Amino acid sequence: MVTVRYMDKLIKFEFDVDGTDFTSAGQASVNVKKHLRQLGLSPEVIRRVSIAMYEGEINMVIHAKGGKAEVNVYEDRVEIILRDTGPGIKDINLAMQEGYSTATDNVRSLGFGAGMGLPNMKRYTDNMEIESVLGEGTTIKMTVNLN
Repeated sequence: MVTVRYMDKLIKFEFDVDGTDFTSAGQASVNVKKHLRQLGLSPEVIRRVSIAMYEGEINMVIHAKGGKAEVNVYEDRVEIILRDTGPGIKDINLAMQEGYSTATDNVRSLGFGAGMGLPNMKRYTDNMEIESVLGEGTTIKMTVNLN
């Protein structure tokens, strides 16, 4: 589902991330990429937002059976908010280490779960905050500055 709203120079996109299979993972980032192009944002900003979103979507499919993605476009930045009701992240510092993964062998056999999702999300954004409660879920807020 895609919702587009215009409020006080803010454009908001909302997506449900289907966590039932990997073929739908990445649909939100593809849609956001298309809309950001239409808004005339720079290719570099679009690339960074798309990579961060895609990594987040894959993580939601692998670990949380889906979730919600929200993208807010302001005059000076793009904010990405990813929410899920999955198991939560037990050790955020450990999860931020490149190569660390709790993905199952089945997920790895599909080519996912290499332990680069959270590090890439941080690498391609200007700011990233993670709030996670075990048994309740995770919210990740990322910002890509336009300047």
